[in-house]
Amino acid sequence: MELTVRLKEPHDAQIPFIRSKAKRRVVRAGRRFGKTVGAGILAVECFVEGGRVLYATPTQEQIEKFWFECKAALEEPLEQGVYYKNETRHIIELPGTEQRIRAKTAWNADTLRGDYAGLLILDEYQLMKPDAWGLVGAPMLLDTDGDAVFIYTGKRGRNHAKELYKRAEEDTTGRWAVFRGSSMDNPHISTDALDEIAGDMTQLAYRLEILAEDIDDDPRALWTRDTLDRNRLTQHPGLARVVVGVDPPGTAGGAECGVVVVGISSQQNQIHGYVLADYSLRGKPHEWGAEVVAAYHKHDADRIVAEVNFGGDMVESTIRAVTGGSLVAYKAVRASRGKAVRAEPVAALYEKNRVHHVGQFADLEDEYCTWVAAEDDFSPNRLDAAVWAITDLMLHTKQYPKPQTVRYA
Repeated sequence: MELTVRLKEPHDAQIPFIRSKAKRRVVRAGRRFGKTVGAGILAVECFVEGGRVLYATPTQEQIEKFWFECKAALEEPLEQGVYYKNETRHIIELPGTEQRIRAKTAWNADTLRGDYAGLLILDEYQLMKPDAWGLVGAPMLLDTDGDAVFIYTGKRGRNHAKELYKRAEEDTTGRWAVFRGSSMDNPHISTDALDEIAGDMTQLAYRLEILAEDIDDDPRALWTRDTLDRNRLTQHPGLARVVVGVDPPGTAGGAECGVVVVGISSQQNQIHGYVLADYSLRGKPHEWGAEVVAAYHKHDADRIVAEVNFGGDMVESTIRAVTGGSLVAYKAVRASRGKAVRAEPVAALYEKNRVHHVGQFADLEDEYCTWVAAEDDFSPNRLDAAVWAITDLMLHTKQYPKPQTVRYA
């Protein structure tokens, strides 16, 4: 009896990376482009030809989508018992052979270990640690001279997936190939839905998530990575004051609220600032209000400094509504000048080595190094929250008497 494998017909933008003969393929894809479906088609084709496929992604949601596509394509031979299926380990294989598809979540080298493959597909590669490929992924293909496919969606700033794409783009040997597909390339997606989504996204997010663009640090930005790295610390000294800077979302519907904690100390009669935490989030007022109050108590802050241009009294009311009866010190600030004018003196403090990041704050630092006031196509809420906090602590210091004791956070 002849059994049928029922593969979906790839759309025109999926075909190039599925049919490519390059040993290393890097795919930059917009959301809903069909990257996981394309990966499923590629995996099943390789499998039925006797191949061994390992699909890895950091997210369980991607696993489920890929697994669904593979099971749907192989439904008939699975029902007839030709292939063995293990739902727990996400394995489909031909018993007694090395022919197999396996899907697993993998974040770094350790979570990817324990297998080998003739075709390795790393999906959402921008969310994986680089060593997932360098330490484990590449060596596991040695015995089979296997192929690798990297699929990712762009992020602001530096990223190992973006750097891999650039290196592949420069390859002249034919071993590497690059592919790009935007959300609009998927003929099955609703254009009305895309238009509606676009209305809820910043221009920057739209370019990254929908148009599948890579956006580098902008040389016109007020901050550089070198400046941030030069002043980075792993721990802070005793702190004289701590504030929580808040930049509430300017629109409803779950826009991002900037929540950044900053402290100061005195070194050789000079005040230094320390960015301690970034709790920024997308959420409703009661959600970001709760996060602000939690940050205030966690860091034993002296007060909350919040911009009220868009929210007015609502900002303070929201914060006080979630305090559970506890008192919080609160200061409202109103922007009378543009973000760039507020940010420039703070950037100058960084250049003078007087502001330090205690740890890594990827999203905040991406805003620092990509936002350009002349092209105000997204609102840098994290940046603005940090600017308000640093301004309050370091540029308005005449408000505060010199502390008699040093407090340790």
